[in-house]
Amino acid sequence: MNSYYDQKGSSSVPEQHDVTMKGRKHLDISGVKHVESFDNEEFLLETVMGMLSVRGQNLQMKNLDVEKGIVSIKGRVFDLVYLDEQQGDKAKGFFSKLFK
Repeated sequence: MNSYYDQKGSSSVPEQHDVTMKGRKHLDISGVKHVESFDNEEFLLETVMGMLSVRGQNLQMKNLDVEKGIVSIKGRVFDLVYLDEQQGDKAKGFFSKLFK
């Protein structure tokens, strides 16, 4: 199982991680440990469940509560992707395995 599920951090961020989206225009994300980077097209967040990339258009940080680990983002959301390093070969498709 992923180490993010098993580790207890020493920070004050709660271990619970939730993502709530309202109409592709507003995101509330809890369990955020660190905001790695952000601009109007992408946010890169370290959460208690791994790295999370939020991509979109006209993205703005509306709220950041460091103690509670909550980030609110406003803008047009295109995708949310967890960047798991451990997937490796599992993420490759049928043809990529066939034509090694």
